[in-house]
Amino acid sequence: MRFGNIQWFYAMLVIPVIIGLLWYTAHRRKQLASRFAEWSSWLTLTRHTWPAARRWKSVLLVLAMILAIAAAARPQWGARAVVLERRGLDIVLALDVSQSMMATDVRPNRLERAKREITGIFDRLKGDRVGLVIFAGDAFVQCPLTLDAAAARLLLDAVDARSAGRPGTAIDEAIKVATRMYEDDDTKKYKTLILVTDGEGHEGDPLEAAKTAAEQGIRIFAVGIGTPAGEPIPEYDEEGNEVGFKKDENGQVVLSKLDEVTLQKAALATNGRYFRAGPSGMELDELFSELDKLEKREMEGRLFTEFEERYHYFLIPAFLFLLLELILPETRRAVSTRARQFREETDQPAKRTL
Repeated sequence: MRFGNIQWFYAMLVIPVIIGLLWYTAHRRKQLASRFAEWSSWLTLTRHTWPAARRWKSVLLVLAMILAIAAAARPQWGARAVVLERRGLDIVLALDVSQSMMATDVRPNRLERAKREITGIFDRLKGDRVGLVIFAGDAFVQCPLTLDAAAARLLLDAVDARSAGRPGTAIDEAIKVATRMYEDDDTKKYKTLILVTDGEGHEGDPLEAAKTAAEQGIRIFAVGIGTPAGEPIPEYDEEGNEVGFKKDENGQVVLSKLDEVTLQKAALATNGRYFRAGPSGMELDELFSELDKLEKREMEGRLFTEFEERYHYFLIPAFLFLLLELILPETRRAVSTRARQFREETDQPAKRTL
């Protein structure tokens, strides 16, 4: 026998308090009675009371509480073996942490919005393995493929614009690193890369990297963060204070624009799809609708023991004891009256028959 919510037994500490209150109430009733009238007169006035019934009502109330607490603790016995199967995809999320992701055309900035979108994806995963790649001028694995989405979320929280060493936006390197995460998997199914970036890359060839990924069965879903109109890129000092905006060699403020064309081409090269996360965020339903169309595989099959819930064996008696406590009369007159009414009701059909 085991209990699913054993912490409920701490509520048993209230039972002695209830018993003490019931005893004090009964004792206080006698004290007040002695002040109200002489003892002989009080006995005459209370000749119809039923002291034993009052005691039984208290006992029934306490028993009902004990059984209700035991039911809340979820007693379980009788076990059966159950096989849990999980089906899903291998999903790698590649997050752009370049300086352009600090632009504020989406609030609070592109990077924080991207992290929120990825967190929303983590929250909706069911049975999928997930990995995390971060990139700027180069790319590296922040979290290898795992079924533990909570651990991946913790590693995502630690990411900021200083997480990547080299400046730039090497989208092709992000795709290559994500592709290498699947090297031990010979199947050409179940593999997904969700690329979250503003797409503003001036290094490498993202389209060629996407074509190589497609040959290994990887499907890319690109999520564009930002706006095509563009936004200046803020610069910060060592203490995190904004000191101005990034400028080019001619001293002109640089505008960082969302490059949707590059992201669309990379997604289409792998038979994937492009989504934009604008100022109001991304509609995750559309992304997961596309993911649901993909073939999933069995991630793991685990054998575990499931115990039968037996709380009703305690809850039903608790309810009956409480009901009995409510209907049990405290005076003999009430019992006699009910008995007389019952006899009269049973005698009436006999009289009508005669």
